[in-house]
Amino acid sequence: MTRHLITSAIPYINGIKHLGNLIGSQLPADLFARYQRARGNEVLFLCATDEHGTPAELAAAKAGKPVDEYCAEMHAVQARIAEGFRLSFDHFGRSSSPQNHALTQHFAGRLQEAGLIKEVSEKQVYSNTDGRFLPDRYIEGTCPNCAYDKARGDQCENCTKQLDPTDLVEPRSAISGSTDLEVRETKHLFLRQSELKDDLNAWIDSKKDWPILTTSIAKKWLHDGDGLRDRGITRDLHWGIPVKNGTKDWPGMEGKVFYVWFDAPIEYIACAGEWAAANGLSDADWESWWRTDKGAHDVQYTQFMGKDNVPFHTLSFPATILGSGEPWKMVDHLKSFNYLNYDGGQFSTSQGRGIFMDQALELLPPDYWRWWLLSHAPESSDSEFTWENFQQSVNKDLADVLGNFVSRVTKFCRSKFDETVPAGGAYGDVENALIADLQKRLGQYQEHMDAIEVRKAAAELRAIWTAGNEYLQTVAPWSTFKEDPEQAAAQIRLALNLVAFYATLSAPFIPDASATLLETMNATDAAWPTDVAASLGQLPVGHAFTVPEVSFAKISDEQREDWQERFAGQRA
Repeated sequence: MTRHLITSAIPYINGIKHLGNLIGSQLPADLFARYQRARGNEVLFLCATDEHGTPAELAAAKAGKPVDEYCAEMHAVQARIAEGFRLSFDHFGRSSSPQNHALTQHFAGRLQEAGLIKEVSEKQVYSNTDGRFLPDRYIEGTCPNCAYDKARGDQCENCTKQLDPTDLVEPRSAISGSTDLEVRETKHLFLRQSELKDDLNAWIDSKKDWPILTTSIAKKWLHDGDGLRDRGITRDLHWGIPVKNGTKDWPGMEGKVFYVWFDAPIEYIACAGEWAAANGLSDADWESWWRTDKGAHDVQYTQFMGKDNVPFHTLSFPATILGSGEPWKMVDHLKSFNYLNYDGGQFSTSQGRGIFMDQALELLPPDYWRWWLLSHAPESSDSEFTWENFQQSVNKDLADVLGNFVSRVTKFCRSKFDETVPAGGAYGDVENALIADLQKRLGQYQEHMDAIEVRKAAAELRAIWTAGNEYLQTVAPWSTFKEDPEQAAAQIRLALNLVAFYATLSAPFIPDASATLLETMNATDAAWPTDVAASLGQLPVGHAFTVPEVSFAKISDEQREDWQERFAGQRA
């Protein structure tokens, strides 16, 4: 048994996320966690809300609430939506937790002791209108690299170039929109990432199985232009983790907080401490997942995130861990994703364009969304959500292939043999060929899941479902029954077992439908199959089942047209 530590990028607290955010990290991480649990492995799946920095302060101000109150409310909202999509976190934490405060300050102290923190007097943008410094995301403007006119002061989301606020062309305040800005001097702490460049380069080179997307972004940041730059780890903000050297005050840093991109990744570790505390466990329990000197040497650690988060998780966070000199667990595999676009453009919160997670759950059950998103995951390139494609995929894959198979088999059995697995007949060449084919496909499915090849795994699962329908078409038990009822019984016996087999294999993708199918087949104790022939005998003769309701309702043209218009937003 392997121990799997799994984290997905922690979402910002400022509002409800769209489907692109979901498929970019949390949903594929859940797929992998569910799969590893099904295979009998021990899993600790962690996520949290990212509650510090500019987005939290701006969103709270817009909502007219104190920032701590706003964050608590939005954490509860995001946790509820995550549950709605059946994201099986072992703990959904908060970066504002006491554990993250203590651990972030601890890392800062360790880095200071190692000579990797320097104090820098720098010039920073000050807004006379707002009466405050405007660090990173408080400033918007035009990217000097790609001319994108809505770049932020820390990074351009269009070209992913790392920026400082003073780099922006025609900068403006993100608070008031004011251009009455001036540059003033202020002091901040910088992490000397450049000192760790060779260590980071060697570490990244050792990851031969990482996606090309991950390594290419990391290498670009390491070597393009001036290469890896030292980065500020403090900000002039009110909401955040106070700057301390371990437990001691840091002279000259009074009133400042740690930069959100310094403390947010540390929350992955702190979240395990929150998990332990919430479950009455000891520090040793969570440390066994994160410290190689306390048991984590046998842990396989996998991270999931969108491509815009890759630089911070392949460079800045590893620099923090390496620089501490402590035996923390480093990520083994970092699965990154491209962007999911929406119907010919981009998702837009401000324009109400696209469908967001809460809206999606109001329309259809989570399995519909989970299946489409995972089977169209933006792995090798950006992908696009269109309502036509969504309708076609749901109707064809879920309703026509899987749902129709279940309906035909169970209803035919009820009409001819009652609601129990029938006796009689024997498997012949056609059945043996199907079993051999499924054994091969099971191996391929597992290989794709082990390698986190999400779209390939979905395609193989769909092919496994299709094999059952093709078998029914070939043997036609409704025709066989007229001439040889016993042989028809054998065919239906195999098909009923296929229902339970399919439900078990499909659980990581569509957990609700799978659980319902296993319950109706009276097979809730079904284990992950290894030998297909044995698995297709797990429902013995006389085993009772019930005919399920419609597994998946089709999406009508009228529904599709209504939704397409409703979520179109304001088109440019």
